Amino acid sequence: NVIHCSWKYGVKKLLFMGASCIYPKNCPQPIKEEYLMAGPLEETSDAYSIAKIAGIKMCQSFNEQYRTKFISVIPSNVYGPGCHFDLENSHVLSAMIRKFSEAKERKENKIIFWGTGAPRREFLYSDDLAGALIFLMNKYNNSEPINIGTGRDVSIKELARKIKKLIRFKGKIEWDKSKPDGAKRKLLNTKKINALGWHYKTNLEKGLNRTSEWYNKSTRLIKK
Repeated sequence: NVIHCSWKYGVKKLLFMGASCIYPKNCPQPIKEEYLMAGPLEETSDAYSIAKIAGIKMCQSFNEQYRTKFISVIPSNVYGPGCHFDLENSHVLSAMIRKFSEAKERKENKIIFWGTGAPRREFLYSDDLAGALIFLMNKYNNSEPINIGTGRDVSIKELARKIKKLIRFKGKIEWDKSKPDGAKRKLLNTKKINALGWHYKTNLEKGLNRTSEWYNKSTRLIKK
């Protein structure tokens, strides 16, 4: 409806947000934009992925038929202040911050995470994403989707160690290997956006610190 009405009422430019899960499950790494629809999707997120792909294709079709300026972006995993920290619906990074914080508060001696910890993921700080979106609205007019990321990834096990150190949790980390890992790696190729002049600014350590601080402040306010 938004895409259709943007054309109907003459919106000058529209940006459609994709997600890195729209790429094939086993495509080469780092993931280039051209790999979209080159193979089967990850089964656990295929319905969401198909909806996102449909939006990208709709934008491309409007551009071709009506010469609109509808662009599509594909960001990596986004995190930062304002993240969802609900354990049922949050992503791995924010869920870890909450679980470590609560385990520390309860003085537990261990914490359990799903899988092996071996998969690798790329994380993009929310302020960097916002800057990239504004940059692309000013600089990019191509119908082909464009990746937004850092070009760096980290294993889930390494991420857990970083957050454990940040939260100062003293217990052990255990991995429930009976649970699924998901895709082995999802690292975006960012050469396209870098060539236009955009580069991320916030490294993972700084972003984790800011996100953890925001979580601690928000939980203190809720308890009051």
